[in-house]
Parts: sequence; structure tokens; C-alpha cells
Amino acid sequence: MPDPLLEHLAGMAVFARVVELRGFSAAARSLGVTKSAVSKRVARLEATLGAQLLRRTTRSVSVTDSGRALYERAAAAVALCRDASGAIAELAERPAGLLRVTAPVTFGRLQVAPLLPRFLAEHPGVQLQLVLLDREVDLVQEGFDVGVRFSRTLPQDVVARPLAPLAHVLCAAPGMFKRGASPRLPADLAGIECLRYGDGEANSLWRLDGPAGTASVRVSGRLQANNSDVLRQAAIDGLGVALLPRFVVDADLAAGRLKPVLHGWAPRAPFGPSVYAVWAPDRHMPPKMRVFIDCLVERLGRH
Repeated sequence: MPDPLLEHLAGMAVFARVVELRGFSAAARSLGVTKSAVSKRVARLEATLGAQLLRRTTRSVSVTDSGRALYERAAAAVALCRDASGAIAELAERPAGLLRVTAPVTFGRLQVAPLLPRFLAEHPGVQLQLVLLDREVDLVQEGFDVGVRFSRTLPQDVVARPLAPLAHVLCAAPGMFKRGASPRLPADLAGIECLRYGDGEANSLWRLDGPAGTASVRVSGRLQANNSDVLRQAAIDGLGVALLPRFVVDADLAAGRLKPVLHGWAPRAPFGPSVYAVWAPDRHMPPKMRVFIDCLVERLGRH
């Protein structure tokens, strides 16, 4: 059933067009409808208002006093609607507005934050809020447009796009094994102080691929933290062997502050082999989200 208010507004818009173009035929051509449709719409508006708005003759149409009073207000309302429609259309094409993004703390600091100056320069209409959290985030409930996530199994209620592979490395300070032999096989890690990620036992089982296939070893150690920066510094300080993403420790490996452990064995990423951009499904993705996700894919994929 048609909304009476919308019908009323539509009638006023048609009436205003008749007044502006001084006739039903011209208004009908402008609106792409028949002359009879325009006449009926104006007649329904007059019946609703209980007042004659137009004087009709076979040759002309003139505005009554009631019609003139309505037109002054209807024309302003129609102009406002056109401005609003134009603004919405512009937003539908131009990246603009507040974009809320969340990412893990270390990845956000080292990988996402360096992309922001260029992104904001390229899209001056976008305001960006980056929130770094080392926990699972509910995008809809917490009001985020885009999330960056490491995960083997992504939730079913999000759309995901892979950004880059997430390689890991086993590493330790160069002086850690001066008093004893460095580990040669994954099983050797069971007797060595290891630095574990998280706040429970879920990440205490490390899996590695090597010449003899895949090996699993349950590690232990006195230090456990849910932040890669903390584990990186602990490894540099000689507190144990760490399993960390390459992007966290590449500079330390190049500078000699850390060295790889277990040559010939490649550790599996505990949170999955890729980094993803995730967002809630929507039929119409705003341009601000599309250009930001494209930026992540393009620039993170290079590295």
C-alpha cells in the first residue's frame, strides 16, 4: 500500500513542475510520463488539501492564491530533496566520510600505519580511525568498516580478501646457545626455554615442515605474552626461542640481533598462512571501503 506521505510529496513535486513549466504537457514531457498522469496527480493533491491549486482552461493554466502559497513552499522542498539526492549520489561515487579500521597491534603499527599518509593524501574526503587490538573483533557490534585479521577459519558472517602471505620464523638471540648446542631437530625445542604467544596453551604446539616431513612439538617456557613486540624484545634479550612473523623480526635478522633457529625446518603460521581484510557483507560497498581495501591489497601484496 503506498505511503500517504510519499504520495503527498510526489504530488507536490509534480505540481511544482506544472507551475514552473506553465502547463501539464510540458511537465509531462519533463517527467517522462503522460499528460493524464500529471493531471490526475495534481487532482489528487487538490482533493487531499481541499483547495483548488490551478485554474485550467483549454489554452492555459494559472495558479490560484492557494496554489501560489503551496508552490513557494513546495519548490523549496523539492530543491532541498534534489540537493540531498545530489549529495548522496556524490558520496556513492567519491570516497568520503569516516572509515573505522581495526588491526592487530604489531601488524597495524608496522604494516598498516605506514600506508596511511599516502592513502589520506590520495583521498582527502576520507577520515580514518585506526584501532589496534590483539583480540577477536566483532565488526558490526563494535562499529568497524574493515578489519585486518590473521585466522585459519574466518567467521561465516564476514567477507574476506587475502592481502599477503604470513611467513613465520623461529629465532633467538645469537648468544643464547653459547653454553650449549643449538637445536637441530624440532624435538630439541621441548627442552629449551620457548617464548609463547597468547594467554593459554592453544599456541604451545609448534608445527614445522622439514626434510623428514611435518613434525609437531609441545613447547614450554616461563614467558608468555599476547603481543609480538613483547616476544620480539624478549628474544633479543636472550629469554628464549620465539616463533614470530617475519615482518616483526626481518630487521633484527638482517642486523644480527636475532638469528634463525632450526635450519632446514619451516615453521607453520599458528594463525594461518595469510593476512586478510574482512568486512560485513553489504550489497553496496561504500567507495571509502573499496579504495582502502584496494590499497591494502596493492601495497601489502608487494611485500
